[in-house]
Amino acid sequence: MSEGLAANRVSRALGGKPVVDGVSIAPREGETVGLLGPNGSGKSTLLRLLAGLLNPSTGVVTLDGRELSGVDRRTLARRVAVVEQNTDTQVPLTVRDVVRLGRIPHRKAWQQASAEDAEAVRAALERTGLTGKVDQRWQTLSGGERQRVQIARALAQQPRELLLDEPTNHLDVQHQLELLELLVELPLTTVVALHDLNLAAMFCERIVVLQQGSVVAAGEPSEVLTEPLIEQVYGVRAEVTQEPEGHPHVRFLRTGARARLDDARSGARAGS
Repeated sequence: MSEGLAANRVSRALGGKPVVDGVSIAPREGETVGLLGPNGSGKSTLLRLLAGLLNPSTGVVTLDGRELSGVDRRTLARRVAVVEQNTDTQVPLTVRDVVRLGRIPHRKAWQQASAEDAEAVRAALERTGLTGKVDQRWQTLSGGERQRVQIARALAQQPRELLLDEPTNHLDVQHQLELLELLVELPLTTVVALHDLNLAAMFCERIVVLQQGSVVAAGEPSEVLTEPLIEQVYGVRAEVTQEPEGHPHVRFLRTGARARLDDARSGARAGS
C-alpha cells in the first residue's frame, strides 16, 4: 500500500481541453517537491487535484493507498493543508482569528476550543514568527506577513502534507527566501508551485516540470534544470552553472548574449 499523498495518471479537462494530462506524482515522506512550468501548464490544477478540491477526469489521487474520493472531508483536512494564491477577506479578522481557522477540522460543530487547539495555534504562530502580531488586523498586514499567517493557519491543522500555490508571488527577495527557508524546515511533506527556477533549485529536493498539462521532466534539480529543457519549456535560452552549495543556478540570456557566449565557448575549445 502506498503511503502518503499520490496521484496516479490523473487528468482534468476544462472546456474539452486537458489542463492536467496523465500526471503521476508521489512525494516521499518529509521531502519538498517543486512544481515548475509556465503559466497555464497545470500547476494550480494539479495542486487542487491533490488537495481533493477537484476530482480527476481520469486517474486517481490516493492518501495512504485509499482513493481520495472515499476519504471524508474532515479526515482529509486533518492530513492535508492547502495554501492557495491570493487569499483575502473583508471580514475584520485578526491574525489569531485566521490561524484559529486551522483548528476547525479537529472540532465538532459548535464545540468550544480546547487546550489542545490553543496549543496548536500558539505553536503555529511561534513557528512562523507571528507571536507579536496576534491582535493585528488582516487588512493591515504586508504581503509577506499574510503569507506567513496563511502558513500558520495551515500548520494549526497539524497536517502531514502541505500544498502551496505560488507562495512567493508578489514578495520581495528577502521575504521569498525567509518563506522558503521556513517551509523546508517544517517536518512535513511539501508540494509547492513556483515560478522562480533558482528558488526551486535552492530549496526543493525534487522538481516536477509541467508543460501543457504533462510532466516533461522530474528528478533532482541538477538533473532537471538543463539548458535544453529550459529552452524547450520556457522558450528562452539560459546558462546553467553549478553553485558551490551543490544546486544549479540559472542565468537567462538575451539572444545577443547567448551568441557571444557560444562564440566564447567555441573560441575556448579551439584554443585548448
